[in-house]
Amino acid sequence: MRLTLEQVRHVAGLARLKLGPEEEQRYQQQLSAILEAMEKLRELDTESVEPTSHSTLSGFLWREDLSRQSLEVEKALANAPEKVGTAFSVPKIIE
Repeated sequence: MRLTLEQVRHVAGLARLKLGPEEEQRYQQQLSAILEAMEKLRELDTESVEPTSHSTLSGFLWREDLSRQSLEVEKALANAPEKVGTAFSVPKIIE
């Protein structure tokens, strides 16, 4: 599928991009090559190929969500270079 310059301009407008004439030409070629590659892939017979991943979470095994004892504060802060009370002390990065 070959894109027209008008289609490239439309897509650039949707993405809020300002393209120069050279960029429009380059993107027309590049996007057209991508669409042509996708057309070739569409020709493949994948009817007997079992899917390896899904966009839905159905069928996935999740661990059971159980509550358990928290880590003791002393153990959590044992290797902290600096601490303030029961929290880690970190350098201030915003002034």
